[in-house]
Amino acid sequence: MGPASSLRASATAPWDRKARVRYSALLLAESVINVASELGVSITPVREAVMDLANLGMVEIIRNRGFRVPVLTDHDLEEIFRLRTMLEVPAMTELAGLADRAPVAAFRQLAEQLTDAARAGDLMPFLDLDRQFHLGLLELLGNRRLVAMVGQLRDQARMEGLQKLADQGELTRSGEEHVAIVDAIIAGDEELTAELVRKHLTHSRGIWAGRTERGA
Repeated sequence: MGPASSLRASATAPWDRKARVRYSALLLAESVINVASELGVSITPVREAVMDLANLGMVEIIRNRGFRVPVLTDHDLEEIFRLRTMLEVPAMTELAGLADRAPVAAFRQLAEQLTDAARAGDLMPFLDLDRQFHLGLLELLGNRRLVAMVGQLRDQARMEGLQKLADQGELTRSGEEHVAIVDAIIAGDEELTAELVRKHLTHSRGIWAGRTERGA
């Protein structure tokens, strides 16, 4: 599925509309009118999403021309994923150590759906389910600030090259990593959970940079 058809399909899918429009704006990096046309939606939600992105420093408004996505350097990505590793590895390990891990079981189906989307090259569903997976698991710890911080770090990452990787099937491995992480948490294996989450984030760093990292 190509970028345009994938985006149009996502416009009517049962995911958070605002998040979809924001993802689409970053992927297309064109004028508000063009993004709205690609999605088959009105200009208003696209304009609102672009303003949200501008407030986060993720896009720059160009007067009378639309907007552009600033280049994210390798150093920027390194900072983002180092912070995510510092936050998510101990948090997921804590989940694996909980006496009651029953709520985690529901996330296995989410991980399988995420993997299916990766295999199909459906980028919008993949991104949405990936966000639900990571933030949803963190929410089980009851720390709203942690969830907000990781969500903001995710928002600061760019998506250059993601559609190409999706079309090439390179996101499938990432999807499968989510299944392994859930299984490790459910099993209560704290050491394995930490190892898998760390490797997954290293792999994800390459994905969000628009490349694969075979050594991860």
